[in-house]
Amino acid sequence: MLEAARRELARDPDSRLEDIAGAAGVARRTVYGHFAGRAALVEGLAAEAAEAIRLAVTSAPAASSDAAADLARFVLTVWPVGDRYRTLIRLARGQDLLPAHVDELLAPARDLVSGLLTHGRRQGVFQATVPPGPLSRAIEAHLLPLLDCVNQGTWSDDGTGAATAALIAAGVAPDTAAAKVDHVRRTGSPSSPF
Repeated sequence: MLEAARRELARDPDSRLEDIAGAAGVARRTVYGHFAGRAALVEGLAAEAAEAIRLAVTSAPAASSDAAADLARFVLTVWPVGDRYRTLIRLARGQDLLPAHVDELLAPARDLVSGLLTHGRRQGVFQATVPPGPLSRAIEAHLLPLLDCVNQGTWSDDGTGAATAALIAAGVAPDTAAAKVDHVRRTGSPSSPF
Protein backbone atom coordinates (compact mmCIF):
# COMPACT_ATOMS: atom_id res chain seq x y z
CA MET A 1 0.00 0.00 0.00
CA LEU A 2 2.80 2.43 0.80
CA GLU A 3 4.33 1.86 -2.63
CA ALA A 4 1.00 2.63 -4.29
CA ALA A 5 0.61 5.69 -2.04
CA ARG A 6 4.06 6.91 -3.00
CA ARG A 7 3.24 6.56 -6.72
CA GLU A 8 -0.21 8.13 -6.47
CA LEU A 9 0.91 11.02 -4.28
CA ALA A 10 3.82 11.70 -6.65
CA ARG A 11 1.37 11.79 -9.53
CA ASP A 12 -1.14 13.93 -7.64
CA PRO A 13 -0.34 15.24 -4.13
CA ASP A 14 -4.10 15.65 -3.56
CA SER A 15 -4.83 11.95 -4.18
CA ARG A 16 -7.57 10.61 -1.96
CA LEU A 17 -7.52 7.30 -0.12
CA GLU A 18 -9.91 5.92 -2.75
CA ASP A 19 -7.34 6.70 -5.47
CA ILE A 20 -4.56 5.08 -3.46
CA ALA A 21 -6.67 2.01 -2.71
CA GLY A 22 -7.46 1.65 -6.41
CA ALA A 23 -3.78 1.97 -7.33
CA ALA A 24 -2.93 -0.68 -4.73
CA GLY A 25 -5.66 -2.96 -6.06
CA VAL A 26 -7.48 -3.12 -2.73
CA ALA A 27 -10.75 -1.87 -1.35
CA ARG A 28 -10.81 1.42 0.51
CA ARG A 29 -11.73 -0.37 3.73
CA THR A 30 -8.49 -2.37 3.42
CA VAL A 31 -6.53 0.88 3.46
CA TYR A 32 -8.54 2.01 6.50
CA GLY A 33 -7.66 -1.30 8.16
CA HIS A 34 -4.01 -0.24 8.10
CA PHE A 35 -4.25 3.55 8.27
CA ALA A 36 -6.86 5.65 10.10
CA GLY A 37 -6.91 8.13 7.22
CA ARG A 38 -4.82 10.02 4.71
CA ALA A 39 -2.77 11.73 7.45
CA ALA A 40 -1.86 8.35 8.95
CA LEU A 41 -0.88 7.07 5.51
CA VAL A 42 1.39 10.09 4.98
CA GLU A 43 2.86 9.47 8.44
CA GLY A 44 3.52 5.88 7.36
CA LEU A 45 5.45 7.16 4.34
CA ALA A 46 7.35 9.59 6.57
CA ALA A 47 8.25 6.79 9.00
CA GLU A 48 9.48 4.66 6.12
CA ALA A 49 11.56 7.60 4.82
CA ALA A 50 12.98 8.27 8.29
CA GLU A 51 14.13 4.66 8.54
CA ALA A 52 15.75 4.84 5.08
CA ILE A 53 17.58 8.03 6.08
CA ARG A 54 18.68 6.45 9.36
CA LEU A 55 20.08 3.45 7.46
CA ALA A 56 21.92 5.73 5.02
CA VAL A 57 23.44 7.66 7.92
CA THR A 58 24.47 4.55 9.87
CA SER A 59 26.00 2.99 6.76
CA ALA A 60 28.09 6.09 6.01
CA PRO A 61 31.79 5.32 6.30
CA ALA A 62 33.87 7.00 8.97
CA ALA A 63 35.40 10.34 8.10
CA SER A 64 38.48 9.99 5.93
CA SER A 65 41.36 12.27 5.12
CA ASP A 66 39.23 13.70 2.28
CA ALA A 67 36.16 15.45 3.69
CA ALA A 68 35.04 16.61 0.23
CA ALA A 69 34.92 13.00 -0.97
CA ASP A 70 33.10 12.03 2.23
CA LEU A 71 30.43 14.69 1.62
CA ALA A 72 30.10 13.71 -2.04
CA ARG A 73 29.82 10.03 -1.10
CA PHE A 74 27.13 10.78 1.46
CA VAL A 75 25.05 12.87 -0.96
CA LEU A 76 25.38 10.13 -3.59
CA THR A 77 24.27 7.57 -0.98
CA VAL A 78 21.31 9.54 0.32
CA TRP A 79 20.13 10.90 -3.06
CA PRO A 80 18.26 7.68 -3.99
CA VAL A 81 16.48 7.84 -0.62
CA GLY A 82 15.46 11.42 -1.29
CA ASP A 83 14.47 10.48 -4.82
CA ARG A 84 12.29 7.64 -3.57
CA TYR A 85 10.51 9.85 -1.02
CA ARG A 86 10.62 13.16 -2.86
CA THR A 87 6.84 13.38 -2.89
CA LEU A 88 7.05 14.11 0.85
CA ILE A 89 8.58 17.49 -0.06
CA ARG A 90 5.37 18.47 -1.82
CA LEU A 91 3.25 17.06 0.97
CA ALA A 92 5.16 19.12 3.53
CA ARG A 93 4.25 22.25 1.59
CA GLY A 94 0.60 21.28 1.60
CA GLN A 95 0.42 20.84 5.38
CA ASP A 96 0.25 17.04 5.17
CA LEU A 97 3.50 16.98 7.18
CA LEU A 98 4.30 19.53 9.83
CA PRO A 99 7.63 21.37 9.45
CA ALA A 100 8.74 20.07 12.86
CA HIS A 101 8.16 16.51 11.64
CA VAL A 102 10.20 17.16 8.49
CA ASP A 103 12.98 18.59 10.69
CA GLU A 104 12.89 15.47 12.84
CA LEU A 105 12.98 13.24 9.76
CA LEU A 106 16.03 15.03 8.31
CA ALA A 107 17.92 15.54 11.60
CA PRO A 108 20.19 12.46 11.33
CA ALA A 109 21.37 13.45 7.84
CA ARG A 110 21.74 17.08 8.88
CA ASP A 111 23.86 16.09 11.89
CA LEU A 112 26.10 13.86 9.79
CA VAL A 113 26.63 16.60 7.20
CA SER A 114 27.39 19.10 9.95
CA GLY A 115 30.07 16.73 11.25
CA LEU A 116 31.52 16.32 7.75
CA LEU A 117 31.59 20.09 7.33
CA THR A 118 33.38 20.50 10.67
CA HIS A 119 35.93 17.89 9.62
CA GLY A 120 36.38 19.56 6.22
CA ARG A 121 36.90 22.97 7.78
CA ARG A 122 39.72 21.51 9.84
CA GLN A 123 41.20 20.11 6.63
CA GLY A 124 40.86 23.52 4.98
CA VAL A 125 38.68 22.27 2.13
CA PHE A 126 35.34 23.85 3.11
CA GLN A 127 34.54 27.51 3.62
CA ALA A 128 34.64 28.87 7.14
CA THR A 129 32.31 31.87 6.76
CA VAL A 130 29.16 30.02 7.83
CA PRO A 131 29.32 27.62 10.82
CA PRO A 132 28.80 23.92 10.04
CA GLY A 133 25.29 23.65 11.56
CA PRO A 134 23.75 26.49 9.55
CA LEU A 135 25.75 25.50 6.46
CA SER A 136 24.36 21.96 6.75
CA ARG A 137 20.84 23.43 6.74
CA ALA A 138 21.72 25.64 3.77
CA ILE A 139 22.96 22.64 1.79
CA GLU A 140 19.79 20.75 2.73
CA ALA A 141 17.72 23.74 1.62
CA HIS A 142 19.62 23.67 -1.67
CA LEU A 143 19.15 19.93 -2.28
CA LEU A 144 15.44 19.65 -1.43
CA PRO A 145 14.33 21.96 -4.27
CA LEU A 146 16.57 19.96 -6.62
CA LEU A 147 14.62 16.84 -5.60
CA ASP A 148 11.41 18.77 -6.20
CA CYS A 149 12.64 19.68 -9.70
CA VAL A 150 13.11 15.96 -10.35
CA ASN A 151 9.59 15.40 -9.00
CA GLN A 152 8.21 18.02 -11.39
CA GLY A 153 10.18 16.62 -14.33
CA THR A 154 12.20 19.80 -14.90
CA TRP A 155 15.52 18.15 -14.03
CA SER A 156 16.97 14.66 -14.04
CA ASP A 157 19.86 13.64 -11.83
CA ASP A 158 21.40 10.44 -10.52
CA GLY A 159 22.90 12.35 -7.60
CA THR A 160 26.00 13.54 -9.47
CA GLY A 161 24.71 17.08 -9.97
CA ALA A 162 23.34 17.22 -6.43
CA ALA A 163 26.63 16.08 -4.90
CA THR A 164 28.54 18.60 -7.02
CA ALA A 165 26.13 21.35 -5.92
CA ALA A 166 26.61 20.36 -2.26
CA LEU A 167 30.39 20.58 -2.56
CA ILE A 168 30.17 23.97 -4.27
CA ALA A 169 27.84 25.21 -1.53
CA ALA A 170 30.41 24.02 1.01
CA GLY A 171 33.06 26.16 -0.70
CA VAL A 172 34.77 23.78 -3.13
CA ALA A 173 35.64 25.26 -6.54
CA PRO A 174 33.19 24.06 -9.24
CA ASP A 175 35.78 22.22 -11.37
CA THR A 176 37.30 20.57 -8.32
CA ALA A 177 33.85 19.62 -7.03
CA ALA A 178 32.87 18.03 -10.35
CA ALA A 179 36.16 16.09 -10.50
CA LYS A 180 35.78 14.94 -6.88
CA VAL A 181 32.22 13.69 -7.45
CA ASP A 182 33.24 11.97 -10.69
CA HIS A 183 36.07 10.18 -8.91
CA VAL A 184 33.87 9.10 -6.00
CA ARG A 185 31.19 7.95 -8.45
CA ARG A 186 33.67 5.86 -10.42
CA THR A 187 35.66 4.40 -7.52
CA GLY A 188 33.58 4.86 -4.37
CA SER A 189 36.70 6.14 -2.65
CA PRO A 190 38.39 9.48 -2.15
CA SER A 191 40.86 10.70 -4.74
CA SER A 192 44.04 12.30 -3.61
CA PRO A 193 43.34 15.33 -1.43
CA PHE A 194 43.24 18.77 -3.06
